[in-house]
Amino acid sequence: MSSEAMQHPSQSLSRRGLRLTGIVIAVVLVAVVVIGLITRATQASNLKTWTAEQAVPTVSVVMPEASPNGPVLDLPGRLEAYIRAPIYAQVSGYLKDWKTDIGAPVKAGQLLGEIDTPELDQQLLQARADLASAKANSELAGITAKRWQAMLGSDSVAQQDVDQRTGDYAAKVALMNAAQANVDRLMAAKAFARIVAPFDGVVTARDTDVGALINSGGGTGPQLFVVSDIRKLRVYVQVPQSFGPSIRAGSSAALIVPEYPGQEFHAQVIATSNAVNATSGTTLVQLIVDNTDSKLMPGSFAHVHFSLPVNTEALRVPASALIFDNAGLRVATVAGGDKVAFKKVSILYDYGKTVEIGSGLTHGDRVIDSPPDGIKDGDAVKVATNDATAAPHEKA
Repeated sequence: MSSEAMQHPSQSLSRRGLRLTGIVIAVVLVAVVVIGLITRATQASNLKTWTAEQAVPTVSVVMPEASPNGPVLDLPGRLEAYIRAPIYAQVSGYLKDWKTDIGAPVKAGQLLGEIDTPELDQQLLQARADLASAKANSELAGITAKRWQAMLGSDSVAQQDVDQRTGDYAAKVALMNAAQANVDRLMAAKAFARIVAPFDGVVTARDTDVGALINSGGGTGPQLFVVSDIRKLRVYVQVPQSFGPSIRAGSSAALIVPEYPGQEFHAQVIATSNAVNATSGTTLVQLIVDNTDSKLMPGSFAHVHFSLPVNTEALRVPASALIFDNAGLRVATVAGGDKVAFKKVSILYDYGKTVEIGSGLTHGDRVIDSPPDGIKDGDAVKVATNDATAAPHEKA
C-alpha cells in the first residue's frame, strides 16, 4: 500500500476528533452559560425574597396587665390645732398680770391674766349710784300712789290725780329697772377683766405683757393669748380634681414630717369640701391625726401619702409603647394576620417606666413596645417570639 493511501485515513480520523472536541467544548460552554443563568436567576429570586423579608419590621410585643397595687398619691399638707381660740380683750385698761406663758397646759376656766380697768370701775360706781337714786325715787312714788289710792275711796281726791300718781310710780319703776340693767351690763363687762381659758388645751401664744395698754377689740384688736387643743390635729390637703373621687371620708393616709424622718403617723379623712377651687383645680380634704404624745406641732408642714384603691379596669403598659402625634395619644397593637392596628388610649397614672391606661385597651391586646418610626395602620410586622409574652413590669 502506498504512503498516500496510508495518510488519508489518518487525516479523516483527525478531522472527526476535532469536530467531536469542538462539539464537546460547545456543549460545555452552553452548559456553563445555562448554569450561570440559572444560578443568577436563583440568586436574584433569593435576594428578592430576602429583601421582602427584611422590609417587614420585627417588633417586640407586651401584654397589658392589671395593676397589682393602687397608685400612691403624695401631697403636701398643713397641720392645724383641732380647736384654736385667739383670746381678745373685751374691756379696755392695762394688763395687771398674766398667769400662764406659752406652752403651759390649761384647763377650761383657768385664769390666764387680769386687766386693770379704772375707767370701767368708775362707770360701775356711777351706775350703782344711779341705781340707788332710782330705787329711792321708785319707793317714794310707790308710797305716794298708795296714799292717793286710799283717798280715792273717800271721794276726797279726783280720779285724774290718782292716775297721775300711779303713772309716776310706774315710770319710776322703769327707771329703776333701766339703772339695774346698766349695772348688770357693767358688771358683766367687769367680769371680762379676768381672761380665762375657754377649754382644755395649751397656750400657744402670748402677745401681751404687764402694763400694756389694752383696747377692747371684739376680734379686731391684737390678740392677747392663743389657746389650742392639740391632743388631735387637723390636716388640710389640696387634692387634684382627678383624684378627688378616690378620697372619701374614712380613707386612711400616712403622715410624714421632717422632724421625724422615717416615722409615719396614721391619719384619717373626716371630710372633703365637695367643691373644686377654680384657681388651683384642687379640692380641700380634711384629716384627723392623733397627737396625744404631743409630737406633732400645729402650723407645721407634712407629706401626706394616700394609698388609692386598685382600679380593676385599668391596665399597665410600658411608657415606651405610647405614641403621641397629631392623631393624639395612641398605642400600636398587632392584630390578626400580624397587621398593625392603632388604638387611642387615655392615661390614668404615670409611674415613670410604666403607665396605667384607663381606656382603649383590653387584656388580650398585643401592644408593640417601642414601635418603629413610620409604621402605619395595616402594615405587616413580624413578632419577636422571645418578647411576645413579656409583661410590662418585666420590660420596665
